[in-house]
Amino acid sequence: MIDRTLFYIDGEWVKPARPEVIDVVNPATEEVVAQIGAGSAEDVDRAVAAARRAFPAFVATAPEERVALLRRIVDCFNNRRKELADAVTLEMGSPLDLAWNMQTGSSLIYFEEAAGVLEGFDFETVGQSTLNTTRIRYEAIGVCGLITPWNWPLNQIVTKLAPALAAGCTVVLKPSELSPLSAFILAEVLHEAGVPAGVFNLVNGTGPEVGAAIAAHPDVDMVSFTGSTRAGIQVAIAAAPTVKRVHQELGGKSANVILPDADLDLAVRDGVARCFINSGQSCIAPTRMLVHRPQLPEVVERITAEAAKVVVGDPFSTGTTMGPVSGAAQFRKVQDMIGKGIDGGATLLLGGPGRPQNLNRGYFVRPTVFIDVTPGMEIARQEIFGPVLSVLTYEDEDEAVRIANDSVYGLAAYVYSKDYDHANAVAARLRAGRVFINNPPFDFNAPFGGYKQSGNGRELGEFGMVEFLEIKAVLGYRPSPAA
Repeated sequence: MIDRTLFYIDGEWVKPARPEVIDVVNPATEEVVAQIGAGSAEDVDRAVAAARRAFPAFVATAPEERVALLRRIVDCFNNRRKELADAVTLEMGSPLDLAWNMQTGSSLIYFEEAAGVLEGFDFETVGQSTLNTTRIRYEAIGVCGLITPWNWPLNQIVTKLAPALAAGCTVVLKPSELSPLSAFILAEVLHEAGVPAGVFNLVNGTGPEVGAAIAAHPDVDMVSFTGSTRAGIQVAIAAAPTVKRVHQELGGKSANVILPDADLDLAVRDGVARCFINSGQSCIAPTRMLVHRPQLPEVVERITAEAAKVVVGDPFSTGTTMGPVSGAAQFRKVQDMIGKGIDGGATLLLGGPGRPQNLNRGYFVRPTVFIDVTPGMEIARQEIFGPVLSVLTYEDEDEAVRIANDSVYGLAAYVYSKDYDHANAVAARLRAGRVFINNPPFDFNAPFGGYKQSGNGRELGEFGMVEFLEIKAVLGYRPSPAA
């Protein structure tokens, strides 16, 4: 049993205000593997006070010092990378290759990219005025509360933490209580790298208690939340009385628009892989595949072949490509949605209810594909957050765009066409924060965030750092005579 009941506050590991604990369950075995402390508003008060004390000194550091700090973090992270990857596999069932290449690999890159953005960022510029006496200053917003999800536990911490540190902010982190173990190792990495006391603080606990306390705290200047739209609404309500900035990356129901002139092999191979990766627990997963009706038989044949390549099993076993979903609650939700797909009239092409064959424990889900799905069906409208693909058909391009945009979400979309002018034109019509055309190389600096109920604000690159900055106009500015 792993004991992780302490919190990291003001540069030290300290006991929670109360002795209650939360069990951490390995979703592949259903066994309790660790215990964490169950934090309270009192713990949040201590952490926020530490962050507030640390802020004046940290915000006064030169950008070059923060660049050096971020690069020391990268070095220390690399030294612990195997341990971090194993923790992600244990806490949320991410297969070893995925935990190494994407869960930890992307986190490293985000620290590196934040350092690069900071190096080239001008915190003071000349205003757009003919007087040339106005200066625009970008200043760190202050103490930031980071509330992160279980599906990409390390990745989603770093997409917030790296730009916050680059901007000069101090932070209080609440990771998901379902997958908190990698966050502890990250805290040790930050300590070893020399992050000053109070700049980073870690408090574990539930969303309704610790998350709500962070969001409502009057000394927290900004809260950055990633999770469900339902929970995001509660964070915004809690934050409203203090009028703090609220950045949210919420749900998605992304459409994969396969145009008639697409390379079907590429479009289907990529669409199935992106839908099923991380057991379907990705907010940008293309869970709605839109197919030109005459091409449906060809697409079904390709989907069947691609789905057969998925290997579900022990995430610590070499060769496994899909582990379990995060836990009992998520397993029940996905099973319920598969049942609703069947009852709602969709045709089950692959998968279905229950665990995969030969797996009698663990929260494993059969990779599932529905065809004959219509836009009004529940499986076409709700975010399932499991390995469930819905295939819809369209008659013409206008209908495809209409179906793609007919969602309360707008996080991502995908377009496939051999004609890039055609793909570009369709991408411009899609109401989503990110559009991927023909499986492009991943851009780690591209802004990430959504339209509509997928949230507000952006992460990553310069856009991500600006989220953690206030903008000040200084009018009547005059340089000193020496300058």
